[in-house]
Amino acid sequence: MLSIILLSYYSGNKLMNAYNAIEKLLGENKIPFEFIIIDDGSTDETFSIAEKLERAKPNVKAYQLSKNYTTAYSIFAGLKVSEGACAMAIPDDEQQPYFTIVEMYRLWEKGNKIIIPHRSSRNDGVFHNLSSRLFYAIINKLSDFKYPAGGADLFFIDREIIDIVNNGIRPVNTYIIPELLRLGYQPYLYPYDRPESSRGKSKWTVKKKMRLAVNIFFSSSTFPIRVISSIGLLLSLVSVLLIVFYTYLKLFGNKQFWGTLPIGWVSLILMLSFFFGIILLSLGIIAQYIWRIYEEVKQRPPYIIKKKESPNE
Repeated sequence: MLSIILLSYYSGNKLMNAYNAIEKLLGENKIPFEFIIIDDGSTDETFSIAEKLERAKPNVKAYQLSKNYTTAYSIFAGLKVSEGACAMAIPDDEQQPYFTIVEMYRLWEKGNKIIIPHRSSRNDGVFHNLSSRLFYAIINKLSDFKYPAGGADLFFIDREIIDIVNNGIRPVNTYIIPELLRLGYQPYLYPYDRPESSRGKSKWTVKKKMRLAVNIFFSSSTFPIRVISSIGLLLSLVSVLLIVFYTYLKLFGNKQFWGTLPIGWVSLILMLSFFFGIILLSLGIIAQYIWRIYEEVKQRPPYIIKKKESPNE
């Protein structure tokens, strides 16, 4: 059985349309599935529609998070309640063609435990296309694993991987894709073209994208810490050399050649500004890692699935 996790946020009637389309497609291909709706804290009638669908269809499960945690946490919540032999997440905006579900299922049947679908082409505008490719190019240079050139948001994974994620990964300030890529399994990169007629519009705001980018960067790379250490070592060596150099000038320097050493207020201010800037930048980067440690040790739940009332109540 395939567990399909629908990432829902103000989805409305999209839920029924998505279920009907997927039911027809998987039914024709004889693929058993459960349909898990994870509502990410919508405040409209979305979850009520999800519950109606759950009562009408035996293979539908509807859950609602206590607030809007964003897609990253919805995915982990969906995997936690999934029961299938394999699982995948799909957005509610229909930006990934449904036929890819069947093709990835067949790849899974051939033994691929991690399948990463990625768009072989993007049509999100020049700025979004360029910024996305630049971001993932930087991540690929600085991390121990490689994303597809244009990045990846979704996955298709085997039950073995699902159990590892559920039992071994704490989903705080991280995202599913870097966690999957660092497991050591060889992922199958599955390219697809998003149709131009895609009706959905992404609900990812600039703020959410920035938060996701920061989490991906700091959960994927220790490069900033290594850079800080290298800069600190380099500046320490330069300082020692300058101390030796100016001590030599003071004791043995030829004043006719060097002249009188200036008081150097300007150079002093510039050097202090530069070094204080380096210190503050370094502290800011270190603080990002310390903050993540702080969030971990508090042991707060990464997400909360609201308890549903019994139909008999």
